[in-house]
Amino acid sequence: MSESPESPQPPANPNQPRPVTPGSQASYGTYGGRPVSFVRRGTRLQGRRQAAWEEHSGRWAIDVPRHVANTSVHPDYSFDAEAEFGRRAPLIVEIGSGLGEAVCHAAEENPDRDFLAVEVYTPGLANTMIKINSRGLTNVRVVEANAPEVLATMLPPGSVSELWIFFPDPWHKSRHHKRRLIQPEFAELAAKALKPGGLWRIATDWSNYAVHVRDVLAGSEAFENLHNGERSGPESPLTHVWQTGVESLVGGAPVKEGRAPVSTEHTGPNEGIDERGGWAPRFEGRIRTSFETKAHEAGRLIFDLCYRRI
Repeated sequence: MSESPESPQPPANPNQPRPVTPGSQASYGTYGGRPVSFVRRGTRLQGRRQAAWEEHSGRWAIDVPRHVANTSVHPDYSFDAEAEFGRRAPLIVEIGSGLGEAVCHAAEENPDRDFLAVEVYTPGLANTMIKINSRGLTNVRVVEANAPEVLATMLPPGSVSELWIFFPDPWHKSRHHKRRLIQPEFAELAAKALKPGGLWRIATDWSNYAVHVRDVLAGSEAFENLHNGERSGPESPLTHVWQTGVESLVGGAPVKEGRAPVSTEHTGPNEGIDERGGWAPRFEGRIRTSFETKAHEAGRLIFDLCYRRI
């Protein structure tokens, strides 16, 4: 008598703990036991973005092995920049590259450097590849991946010359501050990926996040603020925000009567004068993107910070 076929396995119970490889939990809303710092927007591609992905992803997108999630990076995978770019050059990594405006402009201006754009928004990566192709760039690659995993395992220790994070999601509500990308644990990962003397450049258009970043990095023994104490007092953009109340405006327009502004409590405790400072001058290598332009049009100030890996 022939053996009966095996009974089909019941579907996994979503309420049961899933097997997790450290550094690979992105699609389930946590990384290292903490909420991830992004909300993954639509991944559907249409029109020219779809065509760009089909035509160019094999050339410009890093095909990383996944584990658990389609934005995860298998912890055994290591990115070989020299093999990928065919040369040895300083590697600059932009996390949250959006539509690729900043990274492609920088790559065009700095052909002697290599750039890796890290993003979870698929249409943004397709847009970046359109720019790479139209400008004839050969020194940019893109990767669809969760940033902490990129820094923790994908990039070899000390392989990054500069790390850029421009205008990360501010996660305004106090209960969501834990979702902010730049946290003490993330700073440790950044320190691991950066070479000694490497730079970490950060920009945000929200004062509360700027203060948060300044506090996080002040507590790190791996980084030093290149502009410690600078732009303090009356010259501080934070002082300006506190004194003018500019962040109580939404889109540059007054808040409607009876409604709380979107920036309620976003500026944190109003100390009147920012005596600490530590703000960097605007990074000249950062093109003003459409996102930053909107911040300026809304009347918000831009906070730049720059740290060196000790």
